[in-house]
Amino acid sequence: MWLQQLAAELNLPATAFVRRAQPHTELRWFSPQTELALCGSGTLAAAHIVWESGDHADTLVFTTRAGMLGARQEPDRRITLDFPADSLRPLPVSAMLAAALGVTPLEVARGRLDLLAELDSAQTVRGLAPDLAALAALDVRGVIVTASGEAGSDFVSRFFAPAFGIDEDPVTASAHCSLGAYWSKRLGKSVLTGLQVSARGGRIDLRLRNGRVDLTGRAVTVTRGELAI
Repeated sequence: MWLQQLAAELNLPATAFVRRAQPHTELRWFSPQTELALCGSGTLAAAHIVWESGDHADTLVFTTRAGMLGARQEPDRRITLDFPADSLRPLPVSAMLAAALGVTPLEVARGRLDLLAELDSAQTVRGLAPDLAALAALDVRGVIVTASGEAGSDFVSRFFAPAFGIDEDPVTASAHCSLGAYWSKRLGKSVLTGLQVSARGGRIDLRLRNGRVDLTGRAVTVTRGELAI
């Protein structure tokens, strides 16, 4: 497929493709290796570019593999994504996962796409150096590691998806569908702030409501060009 070949050539964690149509715009996302079932950063970027290209609608609706996803432009130019909140089920801590992470999680849960592992501290999350080959062998899209927050956040996280060609994703909005559901229950709060502590890092504000999660962040355009085919 041409879209997959282009994503592999660009070799970014995710490449978003937008096809303008009525009444809703089609949106697809690809990692270097496969089409993605859900991608928050790609949706954020797509909405930003659609608005920058002259669309004046306050809210956009995208048709995707994950269903209908919305994006709303806030007065301060941030973008809020309307995503499905995850439903997590607790799992026993397996020796395979503990060995792959190099630490034993406090809790483990399985969501629609990923495994979530809570560790003992933000410092442990920051210092984690997992066995990526072992993580790739797990039957999930990726592994979210998380702990209680620091620096004004409710929780911190990192995200690894080596089976999909993403050793570590800098900022993963889709993982916050799971993180929001997990920490909302743990902390008894519906409004949360997550800090993804990858090398680049990023902050995502969340609001849980009726089985959905609002994810708010910013996007900027850093380059423009033409693709020669």
